Amino acid sequence: MGGTSPPDLTRLLLAWSDGDETALQRLMPLVYSELRRLAERYMGRERAGHTLQTTALINETYLRLVGARDVHWQNRAHFYAVSAGAMRRILVDFARARKNLKRGGGARPVPLDEQVLAGLTRSADLLALDEALERLAALSPRQGRVVELRYFGGMTEQEVAEVLHVSSRTVRSDWQLARAWLHRELGRRTNDP
Repeated sequence: MGGTSPPDLTRLLLAWSDGDETALQRLMPLVYSELRRLAERYMGRERAGHTLQTTALINETYLRLVGARDVHWQNRAHFYAVSAGAMRRILVDFARARKNLKRGGGARPVPLDEQVLAGLTRSADLLALDEALERLAALSPRQGRVVELRYFGGMTEQEVAEVLHVSSRTVRSDWQLARAWLHRELGRRTNDP
């Protein structure tokens, strides 16, 4: 993740956490390409003709990050994890707002098969997954974070392990359990009348 060395980014993140605004100015050009990659990954899953553009998603994420004064950055992986979470929330908020604009626009249930985590393409799918992910996070916060970081953040097992301060093996196990749980939950939603 990112082409700048982790100690440089971590140093700038820590300085920013301590209130150094010049650190933020030096940080953003260094992380922009990774934020763009994350945003493109998210937008690639959205429907064709989505009115929110990649650059707008990056800008909105930037505004949320700058506005998050109480975050104490740990390292670059933590920064990218928070960024990925912010992007997810922005797209979910956008999808909810769009859904609310439609008359009778209830989201149709979507089954979760093995490919669903790799192929969500509609706002309704994102809303269904978000609702299921919220329920999962209430039951198992760490599994919810693993899904968010792996699927939405595009992080590797090792990167997720670094952010969550657990082993890669724990991340792998949580990922498998969370996918099975989400599959069951979204399948249940599809089968409900």
